[in-house]
Amino acid sequence: MSFRNNALDFVTSDTVSRLLDYPSLFKAIEKGLANFSNRKAGGIDQPVRSTVAVAEANGFLGCMPVYSKEDDVLATKLVSFYPLNKDCPTHSAIIAVFYPQTGIPRAILDGDVITAKRTAATSLVASKYLVNGEPKILAILGSGVQAKSHYEAFCHLYNFTEVRIWNHRKEGAQRLADELGSKCVAVDHVAVAVENADVIVTATSATEPVLKLEWVKPGVHINAVGACRPNWSEIDPLLMNAATVYVDSQEGALKESGDIIISRSPIFAEIGEVINGTKEGKRKEITVFKSLGMAIEDAIAAKIVLDKMESLPS
Repeated sequence: MSFRNNALDFVTSDTVSRLLDYPSLFKAIEKGLANFSNRKAGGIDQPVRSTVAVAEANGFLGCMPVYSKEDDVLATKLVSFYPLNKDCPTHSAIIAVFYPQTGIPRAILDGDVITAKRTAATSLVASKYLVNGEPKILAILGSGVQAKSHYEAFCHLYNFTEVRIWNHRKEGAQRLADELGSKCVAVDHVAVAVENADVIVTATSATEPVLKLEWVKPGVHINAVGACRPNWSEIDPLLMNAATVYVDSQEGALKESGDIIISRSPIFAEIGEVINGTKEGKRKEITVFKSLGMAIEDAIAAKIVLDKMESLPS
């Protein structure tokens, strides 16, 4: 990154949406996850997310700093999560990027689109290494921003013949199915959504399990992206313990993931270890990728946007 007159760019969600494409993001996230799990290289300095609670509103504010020598990026994400919000988003975020050579601020980016896209791209990377065969049926639990972004991301790698969407409010599932197109159908029950599904995405606001072992088929791959607090869970403990569990960060998962903490399910590997070839992707087994989101993912996505902005004609 070059230093430009100490100018601080403010990058809107519209600009992020226009410049952050899934093929570029997928490739960069795959590399970033591999680098993160290669501890011997020492190229990424990323502490576990710190949070403060706003008890009166049942809200949280998280801080996620990271430095990656490999990617030449220094950034921090500030993200709020207010699950009780009704007429405004439950998640809001900004990402501050600094010049690593000087520590001078370079840009502040709207973080909402980046969060949605990098989370979906990370699930897609995990699926590349864990899905059993050529998947045809996708089940999405939830109908919010993450549900939509996962559908859009997964369509870049897989050609599903059927996509089933469930939400605790049926109208939400129907609205998303109508928006996404003819392959998508809204269903009334989780069991119907996941029957014979090859890939499942859990992107709900649930604090108690909605997905059970008896509903899924052997060899299914599950991307679990909700339940981001240590006392929340989306997946029944019996299913967690029947599955081979992969995470983005083992340290983060043991601190933040209720699905893992409550079930006491052992973590088999970070997905970066599978990418690096040091751990196996057990495609024939039920697999769960528990994604809590990492700062390196946000920083990589922000860098893609800023680098593309610099290459645009003046």
